[in-house]
Amino acid sequence: MIWLSSDLHFCHNKNFIYERRGFHSIQEMDEAIVRNFNEAVAWDDDLYILGDIMLNDNDKGIRLLRQLPGNIHILIGNHDTSNRVELYRQEPRITVEGYATVLKYQKYNFYLCHYPTLTANLDDDKSLTKRLLCLAGHTHSTKLFEPCGSYNVALDAHENYPVAIDQIIYDLKYKEKKK
Repeated sequence: MIWLSSDLHFCHNKNFIYERRGFHSIQEMDEAIVRNFNEAVAWDDDLYILGDIMLNDNDKGIRLLRQLPGNIHILIGNHDTSNRVELYRQEPRITVEGYATVLKYQKYNFYLCHYPTLTANLDDDKSLTKRLLCLAGHTHSTKLFEPCGSYNVALDAHENYPVAIDQIIYDLKYKEKKK
């Protein structure tokens, strides 16, 4: 199974992050994220985290990241400094994919990056399998779709859980039917 998420913000001690997600403290949020990911993701699954994994305390952030299940693939976000990226690279279950990558799944092509990105030019008439579909985070929006059409995989849009790729496909198809 393939899972996606972004904007974990482990150790980010600003209340505008954790309070908006329904928590009273950063510790409560960090613990819930680890618990939720372990509830959803199997250790042999692939987990793509599209940036902004941690802030402030790199040591604690890495300890929390190690508790997440799966083969972890990281796309670099605006809070993933070069020092943090180097820490990610030192972890045996983590692959740093860079700033963007394309993931092919079944007949779909997904453009993965931290930032919502316009990946098409007036091709809404094409089927989903003929488009490059952007999956991103960054905005902390609770909506599934950004104005540019990208799908929001961030924790904020998924009740602090990662989202399965099959759910993303379902959501994309549902949006198409509503047109």
